[in-house]
Amino acid sequence: MKIGLEVHLQLPTRSKMFCSCPTSADGPNSSICPTCLGFPGSRPRVNMRAMELGLSIASFLECEIPEITWFSRKTYFYPDLPKNFQITQYDSPIGERGRFEFKGRTIRITRVHLEEDPGKIKRVGRPGEEVSLLDYNRSGIPLVEIVTEPDLKTPNEAREFMSNLLTEIRGLVGLKGSDEQTVRVDANISVGKERVEIKNILGLKNLERGLKFEAVRQTRLLRAGKKVVRETRRFDEERRVTLAARKKEFEEDYGYIGEPDLGIFHLREIVKRLEVRETPLVRAERISKEFSISAETAKQIVLTSDRLADLTEELCANFPIEKVLPWITGPISSRSDELSENFEELSEYIRDIVSEFSSGEITDLETKRRIDALFRVDVDQVMEETPAELGQLINEMILANPSIIEDYRQNEKAANFIIGQVMRSVKGKYSSSEVVDAVHLELKKRV
Repeated sequence: MKIGLEVHLQLPTRSKMFCSCPTSADGPNSSICPTCLGFPGSRPRVNMRAMELGLSIASFLECEIPEITWFSRKTYFYPDLPKNFQITQYDSPIGERGRFEFKGRTIRITRVHLEEDPGKIKRVGRPGEEVSLLDYNRSGIPLVEIVTEPDLKTPNEAREFMSNLLTEIRGLVGLKGSDEQTVRVDANISVGKERVEIKNILGLKNLERGLKFEAVRQTRLLRAGKKVVRETRRFDEERRVTLAARKKEFEEDYGYIGEPDLGIFHLREIVKRLEVRETPLVRAERISKEFSISAETAKQIVLTSDRLADLTEELCANFPIEKVLPWITGPISSRSDELSENFEELSEYIRDIVSEFSSGEITDLETKRRIDALFRVDVDQVMEETPAELGQLINEMILANPSIIEDYRQNEKAANFIIGQVMRSVKGKYSSSEVVDAVHLELKKRV
């Protein structure tokens, strides 16, 4: 069995590929113009940010970058393509002959090229009475297409490969979340000599399901002595089957011609200016090797959030690994969203807490209580949330020890004296975390 993928990824730009329409929209057909609708006399112009993002992906995939590139018109007639051709790249892709390492193997990348997305067709109504609605908001959104060689061997492997590839590219170009609508896959699969294309698959689960069904279908045909017809099929998500859509076109059927309204683009100078970011899986591998952390743990940390990975690197560089990891993978990891929102402030407090734990000044239990306290209460919020009785007691302790304010200004560990005094006075009426929070809040107001 051989499987090759054509991955279509929407690039995170503010405007479309060949016009200034925004890539976001409030309602159907609300982000359109004469250019993305293909009106006579309209002329395209290239979104250079999309060009840079595409080249970053091609460089990351170790593709050969040509000196020049240009765009072509791919002619076909379908309602989602109002001008009856798609602006894409045919014989001048921005990258060719690349590679992606996957599970100890090299998956060859045939090409990486840029193009525009067509519109979207929505069919409504009962079967046989359907009405097709057209939304052209998507028409012209920048796409990068990544085409692999047929190096994948099973549907499950194709799904895992896609997961890894998307993780890396999302980190590379700054995509947030996992909106599967921004990624579509055409999967080519052959059990015998002839291949079949499954078009426009959304989601990793559907990719695996569609390939599994098609593998079984082709196997049964061959065992019955029949031929597999070269064709394009679609995956029905509800029935989990592939259905014939049309005969598979060959490249010459599209009548490619050079796009006359766009010139030639020199790529080498653009590539020199690019800074290819460290991708998540590459970073996880580096952290694993640099700090002797298991590969799985490093991957978990990096994929949880960039800020958690930043904190991990900082703490592991300054304290023993065994003193850091239990807190990173435990109470801190579970609050990664809060850490990202208040990183500068929280990371400073966490450093101090881990430092005290590492030196043996505080116990495991006290470390956990203090970390929990950091995330339960904003250290800059006012004292209004502190119970009145506790607030009054803390105030009295500070008034009785006025030098503590200057000591706290120099070193926040000075708060431990007041914390200890208050804990002895309340005799368990308030939790350790409540006391720690309240003391730090009151002292912060006075320094």
